[in-house]
Amino acid sequence: MTRWRLIDTGPLDGPTNMAVDEALLACFDPERSAPLLRLYGWSPPALSLGRFQKAHEVLDLERCSRAGIPVVRRITGGGVIYHAEELTYALVCAPHQIPPAATIKESFRVLTAFLLRFYEKLGLDAGYAVDHCPGGTRLGIRTPFCFAGKESYDILVEGRKIGGNAQRRLKNAIFQHGSIPLVNRAAEGVRFLREPPAGIGEATAALGEFGAGRDPEELKELVAEAFRETFAIEWETGALTAAEEAAASRLLADRQEKDLI
Repeated sequence: MTRWRLIDTGPLDGPTNMAVDEALLACFDPERSAPLLRLYGWSPPALSLGRFQKAHEVLDLERCSRAGIPVVRRITGGGVIYHAEELTYALVCAPHQIPPAATIKESFRVLTAFLLRFYEKLGLDAGYAVDHCPGGTRLGIRTPFCFAGKESYDILVEGRKIGGNAQRRLKNAIFQHGSIPLVNRAAEGVRFLREPPAGIGEATAALGEFGAGRDPEELKELVAEAFRETFAIEWETGALTAAEEAAASRLLADRQEKDLI
């Protein structure tokens, strides 16, 4: 069995969360490092921009400022995400440390399979958009707000998108993170967009709406269990290394001026 590191950093503010994610990828050595899964939350709520988005083009920054909502930038692509009352994961691994995937797109099916098992443990019938959307549904349309569109391997429950996942590839390393919403706050998040999409509350979902709400600590245990079962791995529970903490501190300082560009 492959041994994976399991890191629970608990809820952190947006800039720190994104600095830690970036540090974990920067410190990962595909030949020497153990693959890892990080679990975390957001306190206070924050908006994250996709890697290539320009804040002033998609967000009403004055409204964000008035509401005291931090804006940060992810190292992955995609649209804006409003992070509030959710469990978030991040994983870092080398391609040889996971089951093979023929394409990058197919790797989303491989690396999100544990989420389907997790939702199953909660009694939910979850599936991929590519398998469960009605015929003729257009998938993969880029939208400024992540939850306004559906990718092939987005996860649906009762036809509604639950959470989101994004991936970043380096030469020999894979980074992926994603959200598991506990309460549906998508309608709150779109208020900060320059052009809010309509009907977002009905198109998205969260655990609480299906009677699957649990204590966050219990949910973390279920995520770890689902991950272990899906990939047939063993856990080595621990914290950030000194090198990862140092890298996160440096990146946090650098990020302060870059997130809003």
